[in-house]
Parts: sequence; structure tokens; C-alpha cells
Amino acid sequence: MTRILQLTLLIMSVLFLHACELQGGVERPTAVGLVPTSVEPAPTPELIETADPFAATPATEASLRIGMLTDPGNLLPYQSDSASERLSAPITQLLFPAPLLPVGYTYTTTGILERVPSFENGDVTLEMVEVFRDEHGAISSEPTDTITEVQQIHVVFRWNPELHWSDGTPLTAGDSLFAYELARQIDLGQTTQSKLGLIERYEQLDAHTTRAVLRPDFIDPAYVTTYFTPLPRHILAEINPQELFASEFSLLPVGYGPYQLVERDQTKLRLIRNPSYPGPQSAFESVSFMFRDNPELLWSAVAGGSLDLVAFDQPQSELLATIRSEAERGTLRVSATANPIWEHLDFNLDFELFQDIRVRRAIAHAINREAIAHDLLGGYGRILESWIIPDQWAAAPLDALTRYPYDPDEARRLLDEKGLVDSSGDGLRELNGEPLTINLLTTQGSPLRLATAERIRDDLAAIGIGLAIQELPTTALYSPDGPLFRRSFELALFAWIAGPDPRGWERWSCAGVPSASNNWTGNNFSGWCFFEADRAIRTATTSLDREERVEAYLRQQQLFTQELPVLPLFQRVDLVLSNPQLDGVTADPTAPFTWNIHQWVGDSR
Repeated sequence: MTRILQLTLLIMSVLFLHACELQGGVERPTAVGLVPTSVEPAPTPELIETADPFAATPATEASLRIGMLTDPGNLLPYQSDSASERLSAPITQLLFPAPLLPVGYTYTTTGILERVPSFENGDVTLEMVEVFRDEHGAISSEPTDTITEVQQIHVVFRWNPELHWSDGTPLTAGDSLFAYELARQIDLGQTTQSKLGLIERYEQLDAHTTRAVLRPDFIDPAYVTTYFTPLPRHILAEINPQELFASEFSLLPVGYGPYQLVERDQTKLRLIRNPSYPGPQSAFESVSFMFRDNPELLWSAVAGGSLDLVAFDQPQSELLATIRSEAERGTLRVSATANPIWEHLDFNLDFELFQDIRVRRAIAHAINREAIAHDLLGGYGRILESWIIPDQWAAAPLDALTRYPYDPDEARRLLDEKGLVDSSGDGLRELNGEPLTINLLTTQGSPLRLATAERIRDDLAAIGIGLAIQELPTTALYSPDGPLFRRSFELALFAWIAGPDPRGWERWSCAGVPSASNNWTGNNFSGWCFFEADRAIRTATTSLDREERVEAYLRQQQLFTQELPVLPLFQRVDLVLSNPQLDGVTADPTAPFTWNIHQWVGDSR
């Protein structure tokens, strides 16, 4: 992998953290560039507040009523960041089904593509191409005296020829190519920018086939996702690309999925079946989404029958306790899953105290992660032992890892061994003659994260370490000039979002440590640079051999948990609450809750 391509990946990964805000307790990066407007027609009589706030949308024959906390704004299949994608996905999946949908951390077809590209079925091939190399050995776009042959990945995507846009126009490979052409003109979000960083070109082979050609000598297991979700060329070709996210189309799009949008205002939107959709149909003629920013109102509406379903991304612990009680009474059906957002505690290894592994291990043993996960996640949470979460294919067996169970006595022993003792008897150990207090940085506005930080503070106090918690605006914490990228923190508490492929090069390689030499890019904020682990993560993220990747990820996780540059804490929780008469609703960690709507059955309304 060339240095230029390494830096490209680092820059793409940095985008995930920029300009974040907390909304509803979940870390949500803000939109980049143009901000979509909202539809605000004059209120109709049906929208006037009544005793039942959902009475404006009465149940009708074969209708489904879903509550959400936040209106996602634009409903394009392209979003600015992962958090925005998670917010809009329950609706966009019904309008623009993902060509390859991650279900349970594994990609599956949705009928938009005829099959998942692979080497086995011939849709993925390795070709040999000639390239120029510069004096440093990097591939050059300019002719040089050095010409070598390298491998290049080609990926073919076969689009379902039976697909139509909801206005009846056939969907073709040209619509996918149009989306690619658009992405080269405007920023269509982090996911799309990452794809552009992977490929050399994207081309149409025939009416229903496209091909992505990765950059020469660039091996990345994400090749399977280098397609571009179609956009309707026949509608958008005349729109100024710079106005796409502020256009009427972004709010009232024409899609190709099982439903089409027919009505939208400031509190709700309604979908009806798309008669042109060739895939399996759901039992519901229409689906209405209602938006209310009151979690208690939403769950009680399901319990009372005004809504059929509501989904929560990490509700607060008090609400979780109420929901569990209602589920036990039978008034609600709850489908819970650990979602891909996982919290962690980063040690800055430039901080002299943390350069002694005994201190890092003492802190890990001192934190009662089981109690934190149980109490703050309503009994639905689970702790993590590694950065690869248990449902991902590369997760290491627990008995192969170094683990840190809650053991305050072991924590005290390690600190005593280090020579950090409380000689004054004031309850705090001393470092260089001063009471030992560590600074922890985290984000403002997240009740869960603040509660976690306070529990960590209490646990560390029990072993003689003080903790000063400082909350920063997310824009400040994740700024390119902020304490994470400039590595000016001591401890930091924040989250990552896991995907079907673990990846990890940007977070754990030596090249991923932000520094002046790489223009402060990369996500290895702890500064962990361990030769054998660096070699393992490079192999794991560049090999196309699954067994070799599994072995490399195993070795990297063994070294990661042994050296402990970061302490994984827990995964957050997704809950889907439904009417007990509605069957088939299954929360999934990586797919939106509407992913299997064609399998839902319930009383006709």
C-alpha cells in the first residue's frame, strides 16, 4: 500500500469524527456542506393537538404506524456520515433498498443486485496492469523510467433488470453510473468519499451491469461495497448538483423500493406500496412515520395502541427500566440488540503515567464495567473485551485474550507495585508528591456518557485515583486542532461505530497516529505503535485470504488486549417496541429495524 493511499484512508477516516453533535444521547455528526431544509406546509386540521397526539393519523385497513424521535430531514440514499445513515435508514430502506444490506455484520442481497460479488462466482477478479513508479517506489500518474506490473481488483455489479423507479421508469446501470458521476462533483458523504478513495474508475458495461476498478496495487477487503446506489438520472440530470441536498427531491424522493412517499409534513410522512417493485411485498398497504421528540409519549402510544411500533437508539436507563416492566406485563413486545456503537476509554501513551502498563491495567481492573453496562443499559447491555465486537466475523475467542475483570484489590496491588501510594492518608495516592488526579475528556450532551464517566470516577476513587471530568462540545473534541488529533488529552471517553468488516488500519497502525508528519490525520489517538501489532493489522486489512485475515486479526487482538492502549467498555443498545399482535419484528445490530418488513404480520388495520 503506497504512502499516498495510506494518507487517503486516514483522511477518509478522520471525516467520521468531524463536526459532531449529540442528539437524543447518541453521537451524531452534523451535516457537511448544504443543510437540507424541512417541509413546513400550513398545518391542516388533522394536525391540531388533541388529547391523543397520534389521533391525526387514524388506523386504516392494512396500515402500519411507526414512531420515531427525529425526522431525518433528507431521504436520499446518501448521507453525510454513519450516524445520519443510521437515523434515516429505517425510511430510506423502504424507498432505496441498499444493494447490499449488512444484516448481523454480514452483507446480503436485497434483490437490487442479483448476487453478492465474489471471486467464487467470477464477479471479482484480479488483473495485472503496468504502472509507473517514482523515485520513492510509489505509483505515479506521470510517466517515469520505472515500469512494473501490479495487481488490480475488478468488481462487477449485476443490477436486477426488473427494477423500476416508482414513477414507472426502468432503472438501469446508467442510474448507478449517474450517482458516481454526481459523487465526483459534490460531497455525497463519508461512505461515498471512502469509495472514491478506493477506486480508479467506475464504468457501465451494459444496461444492467457496472464495474468498479480499484486503484492499482491497492488491496482492500471493502471492494464488495464499491457500487454506487442508483439515483434517477431522468429526474436529477437537470438539477444543479450543488442544490441536491436542498432540493425538493431530497425531501420527497422518487425511489425504487417496496414503498413510495406520497405525503409529508412537519410531524409525519406516509408511504404506500410501490406497484413497480418486483420484490416481496409486505402485508401493509401503507406505512406512516410519526415524529415526536418525547420517548415516554412514543412508548406509551405503542402500549395504548395509537402506534404499532417505535424504535429507540439507547434510551436512558430510567426509561429502559419502565420498558422492561411493561414488557413483563405483556403490554409491549421488546426486541433488543447490542448495536454497533461501542464506548471506550483511550489512554494517551505520551502521558508518562500511562507508559507503565501496570497503571493501565490497574485502571482496567478498577472499573466495574459489568455494573455500568447493567445499570445504565437497563440489563440489555454487554461489556467488550476487544475492539472487534463479538458478532463480527474476526472476533477472537475470549480465552485467547487478556481480560480485565473487575478486581479492585488487583488494581491496588498494581499501583502499590508501581510505587503510587497514599502516604498522606487523604484517600488519594501521590504522584511526584502531589495527589494523583487524572483528567478525562468526553463529549457534552450525552446523559449515558456522562453517567459512564461518573461511574468511572467513583470506581477510580475507590483505589485512590482522582478523576476530573471535562465535557467538551463535540466539535471541539473532534476538531482537527482539538485534543484527540493533537493528542493533548490524558484519558478520553467516546465511541466508534463498527461495520461488517472490522478494518482497523486507521485506528491501530503506527501510521495512524496523528502527528505533524502526517498532517494530524489518523485515528490512533492513544499513540500505540507496536511493531508486531502494526504488521498484524496491515496484513488483516490488505489480505484477500480470509484465513490469513482471521489469523492476523487474532494476533493483533492478543497484542491489543495485552498492551491495553484502549479499554473497550460496552456496546450501546437498540430497542424496538411493538404491539404484541405484531409479529416478525427483529432488531438487528447493523440493519435498520425495517429491514425485514415483508416478514411482519399483524392484525389488519
